[in-house]
Amino acid sequence: MARGINKVILVGNLGDDPETKYTQSGMAVTTIRLATTSVRKDRDGNQQERTEWHRVKFFGKLGEIAGEYLRKGSQCYVEGSIRYDKFTGQDGQDRYITEIVADEMQMLGGRSGGGGEGGFADRGERPQRSAPPRREYGGQQRSAPAAAAPAAPAAGGFDDFADDDIPF
Repeated sequence: MARGINKVILVGNLGDDPETKYTQSGMAVTTIRLATTSVRKDRDGNQQERTEWHRVKFFGKLGEIAGEYLRKGSQCYVEGSIRYDKFTGQDGQDRYITEIVADEMQMLGGRSGGGGEGGFADRGERPQRSAPPRREYGGQQRSAPAAAAPAAPAAGGFDDFADDDIPF
């Protein structure tokens, strides 16, 4: 195998509002801090929580969407790759940074839950732009679902389903 795999999948909550900056060419770069918490039992049977904080960067159109719709406390799914960088600080010391460069992002949670939609219900405002294309695993785009057509009466049984109709 000539290539390696660098794949990160995170589901967590934002610790702060996203920070969006733009390059000189106008490309959006949005940074979030994402918290993931795991729970385990120690030797005495007590539950121990451990929270890890991840720096996640979104670029381009995904950066614009993340900056516009995500808010502190929002829950989201992020898929991307891990990157380690080294730079020299103002004091001359070498500094190291670990970040996730996101390829995919899915907002989770409901409007009233402080997640998914960025808390628009709490702030009393709605976005004016149309919904972005939804992404599925593998990076393929699909458009937002169209308005539901009237359902045809169910005529048959199990054999009438195509493989694409099965939800799993």
